[in-house]
Amino acid sequence: MKKIALIGSTGSVGTQTLDVIREHPDQFLVEGLAAGTNIELFAQQVNEFRPKKASVGTKELADRVRSQLPDEVELYYGEQGLIEVAAGTDADTVVTAIVGSAGLPATLEAISAGKNIALANKETLVTAGHLVTEMAKRKGVSLLPVDSEHSAIFQCLNGEHSDEIREITLTASGGSFRDLTREQLKNVTVADALKHPNWSMGAKITIDSATMVNKGLEVIEAHWLFGLPFEQIGVLLHPESIIHSFVEYRDGSVIAQLGTPDMRIPIQYALSYPHRWHSPAKRLSLAEVGKLHFREMNFERFPCLRLAYECGKIGGTATSVYNAANEVAVARFLNGSIPFLQIETIIETVLSKHDVQSEPDLEGIRQADRWAREVAETL
Repeated sequence: MKKIALIGSTGSVGTQTLDVIREHPDQFLVEGLAAGTNIELFAQQVNEFRPKKASVGTKELADRVRSQLPDEVELYYGEQGLIEVAAGTDADTVVTAIVGSAGLPATLEAISAGKNIALANKETLVTAGHLVTEMAKRKGVSLLPVDSEHSAIFQCLNGEHSDEIREITLTASGGSFRDLTREQLKNVTVADALKHPNWSMGAKITIDSATMVNKGLEVIEAHWLFGLPFEQIGVLLHPESIIHSFVEYRDGSVIAQLGTPDMRIPIQYALSYPHRWHSPAKRLSLAEVGKLHFREMNFERFPCLRLAYECGKIGGTATSVYNAANEVAVARFLNGSIPFLQIETIIETVLSKHDVQSEPDLEGIRQADRWAREVAETL
């Protein structure tokens, strides 16, 4: 039986992770749950799974929810609460499903404590890939990808030799506005942006999909997960989201992973690896799909992806600043204070003002993150 701690339990990936656990109740024991502000759903989850430790975003929320939880559950809050859930239980695997850079300290503490990581929080590797991968190697723990694209590459690499890779390609749906021109993007609304054509995801990642920041973060994450230079990481627009990603080898062979766009499949594989279990996801029928379509990536149409490649090649704090500026810009778009295209303008402007630190420690990463957020708020 695998012992699981889950941070980000009330988000899209978190709730689907619990769906997988419900589907295989004899395989899992939930040791810890951490959420942010959705305390109603969080209380239901804690009462259902009875973890030893649980955490919410703030002390105020903890005080409000305490009476709704079983007495034996230890309740925490804030960053220290995330660390307690991630590193302070008997869990052997921690699912990091929290959105944004807030998951980094807890992930590092979990690795330090010898926990395997099922990684759904791409910002962890984007902001601190050098720290995370070095510590994971030193501690002998696994970083198992949960994102559908990285899970696909991971599966395509099984049994192969990394020195025989010519290129890996991450596929991108193109998001809500993939068929709009830049002129048409000037007047899009938040409601328009949140209508993703293929996937059911949270608000922030849905906006990131529309700007292609999400794919940029995935490119940087792939660099750290698979140890490849950015010149060997490509992106291809694939509207149907059936081929989740693929690997081309030096002999000309291309191995791809296909499936219905259902996050429960890569989540379950990260938890069941190296085995494959029955899944409630709909089976893929290529005859029913009929046709698959592909387009070359246009960096002028999606400048945020170009910026991600540039930051990845620069390295150091450039990727942290890229991520932090985007988080602020997306929040401002969601609250209606800036138009959609201003997201990319804010990111590029913040990056132009930043003096990159090449080998930052955790405090250096935090300082760069704070600086980027402060600047992004003023633009």
